[in-house]
Amino acid sequence: MENGGASQAQVSGLSSRWRAALLLAALLAGNVALALGPWFVRLADTGPVSAGFWRLFLALPFLVLLARANQQSLGGMGGRTLGLVALGAVTFALDLASWHIGIGMTRLGNATLFGNAGSIVLLFWVFLSRGVLPRPLEGLAIVFALAGAAILMGRSLEISTSTLIGDLFCLAAGLLYAVYLLTLQDARKAFGSWSLLVWVSIFGCPVLLAVALALGEPVWPTDWTPILILFVSSQLVGQGLMVYSLAHFPPLIIGLALLTQPAVAALYGYFAFGEVLSALDVVGMVLVGAALAVARAKA
Repeated sequence: MENGGASQAQVSGLSSRWRAALLLAALLAGNVALALGPWFVRLADTGPVSAGFWRLFLALPFLVLLARANQQSLGGMGGRTLGLVALGAVTFALDLASWHIGIGMTRLGNATLFGNAGSIVLLFWVFLSRGVLPRPLEGLAIVFALAGAAILMGRSLEISTSTLIGDLFCLAAGLLYAVYLLTLQDARKAFGSWSLLVWVSIFGCPVLLAVALALGEPVWPTDWTPILILFVSSQLVGQGLMVYSLAHFPPLIIGLALLTQPAVAALYGYFAFGEVLSALDVVGMVLVGAALAVARAKA
């Protein structure tokens, strides 16, 4: 009986380790899938904002299926909640539009890093809204974020004014994403992630289409391959694995895994587009990345 109990414990321990390994693999795979998105934004023969429209629009029926599969209701929102969701969706659409425009103008490592700056913005917001001073580690993260951003943007300006403007578009996207998260924080507690994404897509798609048309972008692609890969990798695989992983890891691990995104983007930016990073660029990315990890850990 003792040997039988020991064997069961060993099997249970082994299965737990396999489960933990699979969860970590899902978290990393989700970040890699999201990091590949900017590549296909560049390859799309539509405009960058149009690519964002298709990314949301094509994923919508799949999001509905995922919401129903997870028994998340798509109704029952009051008028006030629906209004906040609509406002959050507009903010998210503008975030996506700004980020996609920036992707075409700056280096992919910068675009991915600055596009994820929402966590640092939220850290600032906590201190401002509560009227408290940051703790030493949090203060250090803010200093790192500012120093790293200054280094990266200075290097972008050395390349061209257009590259610096691309950085600013991506930073604006990070700011808009933080506003999106703050707007929907109560709705996120009351409704499931998938049902919320459905409503965000419903309200966000017309905004992206309107912005694309106002900018005079081509909307209908002649080559659907980059668009299809973009929506599958970013909205389905990337978002799906991240939503699944968030429930199984503490914020610090999520923040550290997030750092794979700029690393992957910088890597294929070098091989696919010849974007060379100097030692100073790497220092800037490490500083901002460290700030992101700390900010995420405080989420």
